[in-house]
This record gives sequence, C-alpha cells and structure tokens, in this order.
Amino acid sequence: MRPGSRRAAGVVGGATPPGAAAADGSSGRPVGDSQPRQEGPLDLRLVPPALAAWGTAALALDAPPRWVIAAVVVCVVVAGALLVTWTVRGQLTGEGAGSGQGRGRRATRRPSWRRVSVAAALLCAAAGGASAALHGADLHRGPVPELAREYAHAEVEVEVTSDPRLTRPRVTGAHAVPPSVMLDAEIVRVTSAEGKTAVTRTPALLFAEDGGGDGDGDEGSGDAPARDAPAHEDPAYEDPAREDSAEPWPKERWLGLLPSTRLRFRADLAPPLPQSDRVAAVVRVAGGQAPRVIEAPSGPQRLAGRLRSGLREATNGLPPDARALLPGLVVGDTSRVPPDLEEAFRATDLTHLLAVSGANLTIVLALLIGPPGLAQRAERRGIAPRLGVSLRATALIGGVLTLGFVIVCRPDPSVLRAAACGLVALLALGTGRRRSLLPALATAVLLLVLYDPWLARSPGFLLSVLATGALLTLSPQWSAALQRRGVPPRLAEALAAAGAAQAVCAPVVAVLAARVSLVAVPSNLLAQVAVAPATVLGFATLAMAPLAMPVAKVFAWCAGWPVAWIADIARTGAALPGSGVDWPGGWHGGLLLALATVGVVLVGRRLLRYPWLSAACALLLLLAIVQPAPLTRVIAGWPPLGWRFAMCDVGQGDATVLAAGDGAGVVVDAGPDPVLVDRCLSSLGVTRVPLVVLTHFHADHVAGLPGVLRGRSVGAIQTTGYQEPPEQARFVREQAAAHRIPVSRAVAGERRRAGGGVLDWQVLWPGAEGPGAVSAPEGPNDASVTLLVRARGVTLLLLGDLEPPAQRALSRTPAVAALPPVDVLKVAHHGSAYQDPGLLRRTAPRLALISCGRGNSYGHPAPRTVAALRAGGAEVLRTDTSGAIAVIGPPGGSAAGSADEKTPTLRVATRPP
Repeated sequence: MRPGSRRAAGVVGGATPPGAAAADGSSGRPVGDSQPRQEGPLDLRLVPPALAAWGTAALALDAPPRWVIAAVVVCVVVAGALLVTWTVRGQLTGEGAGSGQGRGRRATRRPSWRRVSVAAALLCAAAGGASAALHGADLHRGPVPELAREYAHAEVEVEVTSDPRLTRPRVTGAHAVPPSVMLDAEIVRVTSAEGKTAVTRTPALLFAEDGGGDGDGDEGSGDAPARDAPAHEDPAYEDPAREDSAEPWPKERWLGLLPSTRLRFRADLAPPLPQSDRVAAVVRVAGGQAPRVIEAPSGPQRLAGRLRSGLREATNGLPPDARALLPGLVVGDTSRVPPDLEEAFRATDLTHLLAVSGANLTIVLALLIGPPGLAQRAERRGIAPRLGVSLRATALIGGVLTLGFVIVCRPDPSVLRAAACGLVALLALGTGRRRSLLPALATAVLLLVLYDPWLARSPGFLLSVLATGALLTLSPQWSAALQRRGVPPRLAEALAAAGAAQAVCAPVVAVLAARVSLVAVPSNLLAQVAVAPATVLGFATLAMAPLAMPVAKVFAWCAGWPVAWIADIARTGAALPGSGVDWPGGWHGGLLLALATVGVVLVGRRLLRYPWLSAACALLLLLAIVQPAPLTRVIAGWPPLGWRFAMCDVGQGDATVLAAGDGAGVVVDAGPDPVLVDRCLSSLGVTRVPLVVLTHFHADHVAGLPGVLRGRSVGAIQTTGYQEPPEQARFVREQAAAHRIPVSRAVAGERRRAGGGVLDWQVLWPGAEGPGAVSAPEGPNDASVTLLVRARGVTLLLLGDLEPPAQRALSRTPAVAALPPVDVLKVAHHGSAYQDPGLLRRTAPRLALISCGRGNSYGHPAPRTVAALRAGGAEVLRTDTSGAIAVIGPPGGSAAGSADEKTPTLRVATRPP
C-alpha cells in the first residue's frame, strides 16, 4: 500500500476487506464513488448570509454614508438581540430537561437555531455594508475627485494595479479608431497646478496614447490589426533611473508595464463615465512626455511577468488563432485576441474561456490528485499518489499551486473568483462528495464580496456564481434523469452541465446583450473536448518556457491543435445564420427569458419520455440554427432564385455581392464588421469569391475583410490606388499577405468577367493619367472605385463614396456620357446629402439602394437625397429599414450586354434585420 493510502482507503483497524471501498455514513455509498449522489438534503445554511452580504454590498457602494451606518447599527443590534435570546432560551431549556427527554429537547431547540441563522445573515449584511462603504469612500476621498470634475492638469504618481491592455478598435465611419493602452492604477500622490501636494489611495483608469514607433504592431496575424503585447519583459525595470527620457513612450513600452510599478508624469484628469463606478478619475498621460519609473515592480510580479512573456514567446510560431488564444486560456492574457474572434466567442457564449476560469485550475488539480471518484481511495490516480505523496501533502501542494495561479494570472477580481471556484473543486476532489460544495461556494462568495465589494455589481461574478451553483445543484439531477432514459453517463454529464449552466446564465446574458444564443450549448459541448488537453499543455508550456524554450515550443505546438479546435468552434458557431435571436434587453427581458426557460425545462422533461419526438425537436432546432439554403429559400424566400446582386446589411458601411455562378460571388466592399459580412455571404451560399473589390480604404468598407476571407476561396483583391488612410491600406495588405492573395489596382477602362460570362463589369473611376497611374483626388471618398456591372440583362452602377466634385467629373467621362439609364444605382456615401443632381438625372435609376446603419449618428440617408431619387422615378430601398436586399432579374435573363432586354423586369427580395 502506498504511503498515506491507509487513511485514503478508509481502513479502520483492518475491518475493511481488501479491495472494498469504505462507505460514507451519510449516503450509504462508497467514499469516492465515481457517481456520487446528493447526500441528503442540500445544506443551505450559509446561503442566506452570503446573499445578505452580497445584496447589502451592492446597495451600499454608492449609498449615503449615514444610511449605511444606520443600517449596519440596526443589523448588529437586532442580531445581538437574537443571539442573546437564543443563548438564554438554550440555558433555560438545558436546565429543565431530564435525561430521558433528549429527543424533546432537540425538538424544542431546533426552532431557536433559526434565530441564529437570521442573526448570521444580519451580521454578514452589516459586514458587507461596512466593507462596501469603506471601498466606496475611496472614490470621494482626497483631492483627486474634485480635480477630475474640474478637468485639471496635475502631476500624479500612480501604482499600476493591472496588466496593460489595448482598447478595442472601433470603426467610426471613415476611420478605425486606433487602440490606446488602458490600465488600472491607484493614484498615490497628486500635485495640482497650484503646487499643492497630497498623498492618497484613489483608484483611477489610466489611458496612454502611442507615443512613437511604426504602429504596425504584430504583423501577420491574419485576423485584425495587431493587438499584441511585447514578447519579453521591459529591460528598463532593471534600472528605473533609465526611464528619465524625454522621448514619448511607444505603445510597446506601455504594454510592458507590470503591476506594482510606480510611475510619475503630468496628466489630464477627467471624471469617469457614469457606468465606471470602480474609479474616481480618468487619467490621460499628457502628450509629448515619457513617464518616470519611480519604483520597479515587486519580485513576484516580475517572476509572473517572465512566465507570461515566456508563454507568449513560445506561442509565436503558432497559427494566428492558436497563437492568440493559448495565453488567454492559460493565464487570461487576451492581448493578442483580435476583435472578430472575441465577438465570435461572445456570440457562442464561450467568453468564459477567454477569461481566467476556475476550470483551468480544476484541470491542473485533477491532474495532480486524480479523478474525483478516487480521491479518498487507495486506488486513486494522479501525479501525487503515483509519487507516493500523502493526501495532506497533496492538499498542501494544491494550495501552493492555487497561490501560484493567483500570482501568475494577477490577483484581480476575476482571478480571485476563479481561484475560489478552483478551491471549491479542490474540496470536491478531496472528499468525493457533493453535499459540502454548496456551503463551500457560499463561503467563497461571502469572503470575496467582503474582500472586494465591487464584485457584488459585477455581471461576470454573478454569471460565475450562477454557473457554479447550477453545476452543483441542477446538473447532477439532470444527468441522472438523462441516464435513466438511456443516455450514456459521460454524454449525460456533459449535456446536463452545459444545459444547466446555460439555463441559469441565459437570462443574465439577455439583460446585458439583448440577445439569446442558440448555439451556446452545442458550442460549449464541442469546445469542452479540447479544453482539458489545451489547458494541461498550456501550463506545461508556461512552466518550461523559462527553463527550456525549445521544449516549451514543442508543448505549445501540441497545444495549438486543441486551441485551434476551440477557435474553429467559436467562428463556425458565430457564422451560422441562426446562431442567435434578438431578445428584449433589460430586466424585463431577463425575467421573460427566465420564465421561457422554466417552460422549456418543464416541456423538455415530458419530451424525454418520447425519444422520436425529442429527436424531431432537436432536428428542428438544428435546422433553425444552420438554415440550409434550400430550406430557407422555401420558408423565408432567401436567398431568392435568380438573384443578380445583393446588398448586405452590415450596419453603417457597404458590402455588395454580385452573383457569379453557383456558390460564387464577386464582393464589392466588406463593411465594418467581419461577423456580419460573413453571415451575409453564408446566407447567400457564397463559398467562392473570384474577386474582392475594395472601393476605398475607409474602415466602414474594409474592416470586415477577414469575414470575407474566412473559409472561402478568394482569387484576388482589387483596390483603389489612393492609399489613404494609410493604416487601413496596410491592414488590407496584411490580410492579403496572410492569406496569400494577390492585390492589384483598379484602373479606369478595365473590363472583367466572371461566372462564365454571366457577370461582367467595367471600371469607370478613378480616372487614369497613364498606365497604372491614378490622379490625385481630394480625399479617399473621391478615389472610390466606381463600377458599371451587367448581370444577365440588369445593369448596376456602384458609386462607392464619391463626393459631388468626383461625381461631376465622372459624369463628364466618355463612358458615362454615353451611358443609358441604369436599372439599379448603389447611392454614393450611404445616401448622404452631398450628391450631384446631374449624375442622378443622367443615370435615372429605376431602383436606388442605400446601405446605412440603424440609428446612425450621421443622419444617413439624407431626406433630400431620398426625395430627389423618388422625384426621378426611382424606388428607394435602404438596409436600415429593409435589412439585406437582393435584386432579381427576369426569369432566364438574356446574356449580359444584349440589346433585346432594354427594360428587364426587376423584382426585389429583402431579409429583415
């Protein structure tokens, strides 16, 4: 027998036969049974105190101090009175009870314990209120809040309290707002413009703009503009005095900062946004300066920084998705995750994999201790028992691993929450029982809320607690019910866990996102297959990187396969046409979804009795999610038969698809959102793209390019010759290079065909002064590639974002001067007020299409533009009200360019948003 196995096997005085498991007295089942049942009723005694502290902390964070003090005093006084009454009654009951009245005494005293429970809840509520009041006071204490309200300029000394991260790039019309560095910090000293210095501890949010460098970031990601962090620790930490430089810091220097670093710099202070309730001020580093490093980070933080940077370095050679996700899965480092992949994880409810999760620690602990069912048996498996380590020593090692996990992954609220959930799982591994888990979860919630009351208002914390509670309460019952109906045990456990977590978390997600994911459960089921190997190999990479980088790279390469699987699941699920449905937001929407979920669960219990009916319902749900083209064409009329052109609903931007044969389409512009254009192309059944034409480089026309390239065969990309804005032009080149797609420039007069002649087009603009030379326009809009398209008898004029000067110049070109009225006009610049009336009269379209976003801040389309088009006899359709629009030509339309179809019949199909 291995050392320590006597106690593990439950052997007492040799009474247990060899090979038999000890029985647990409360359940009558062997300790460590692989399928432990719930041992008696749930122990809910600690739940009311935890909920009381949670609710009080959430209310007291911004409540008036006098109200909080009064509430705390009342709770303490009432709790004291209840405890005193309970003590006195217990003494009287004990003195008057005879030896033969033990059962009656217990019956008499049991109701008095309810007083203790109420008193405990009141005391925890008082503690939660007091802690929240103290933390909330930090937002109002000292001179910083007043300076922020005055938008003052001051010299500040801050201590970094989080890892720097880049803000998410945002598309605002023409430009993608470049990301800036954001980090949490505490202002420890502030000197106002009048020279007054004060020492304080005020939480703040620090923003720093890129002060230099080429701005290229991490090249070759193939998914979005780079959001990479440096692959090595900033060597300046070895000598803080070296940072006394007058040169502004580039983005990479800011991203190299570690928590506990102290900086001093001149800053502009501003009040935070209303929803930013954890900070007292927003601090922006004044331009044209470099901060001075006053104090280097602590030793543990530097060690953690080296481990994290080693993990990033080891993953540098992986494919883009795996390279981005592995550090996030292991240590919560999401600095490389591109926005489109992040959106895909959000759409499939897989975002818990991007943040540090208790599951990460649980997997490592399970590898150490072994399966939960064998945790207290001599036959237990795992690294520790194979090395002969006793249970006590194993528990100590597990605690050390948990501490290291917190340090490496940073002790911010999400990591602390994950560590608490990991310790709950450690308790399950050590006991093999479920009954003790709810009290442990309640204790973790109570301690975390008292430590950091801001968690009481954190949606992530709420979702984490709800998911863990569902796994401890609902999941075992649902798993048992599925197994009774013939579902294999492992599949039943996986289905029950995913379904229970989704059932309790979906109403909260609906409150926040006003959307319900239909692919969340299958996506989580499929992703869980790869989570364990990816996590184990990722932690092996983390541990080996400082010791042997070649070995770490091998581990990272092995981990790249399961991580790529997870990324593919997220991208595929998000791209499905029926991946989610819009739902009313706010608490009323969450309550409505909760009621609907209860109804689905009740109906589902009855459906399980009828396997064929259950299978039919599952098939209907699958069809609603996948929405195969033949079925949706019959039910929804999309995509319509014989469509010639389609204008995608991509928000405030442009994306048009020209039909070029079965499964093929020429894409003109890609819109601002990769997910939206990907969904549009998938709904149209486009799998091959002979050519992508980008009319100009504004972000609302090119930022969605990764969505066009994903999973499709793309022949070439053609662009305008005017390379402005330069960052967006560089982005297009990087995307093309990552996918090995040639890039060329469109030249006026060029003619091309696709689809065996069913589609042809001519480039009308920009004008050329010579072979390959492009005349210098006044701006990117006037450099828009303009196309005249003919598709089986239907003509379409695509104007890009041309402004009136370029429109007038275009109307004077020989090609347009001889142009007869067109059938369809893609109105320039999303239907803005700036249109040339002469060009509108010359083209005289029968149908005018406008691509614009719902509720856009530009006022597109302009009422006078719509009125002018209608006055000219055009029917006007717009994506903000009609959704995606498809133009259908005459049945069996004539060959492109023939003269026998001068007024073809046009029909239109729409897909409402």
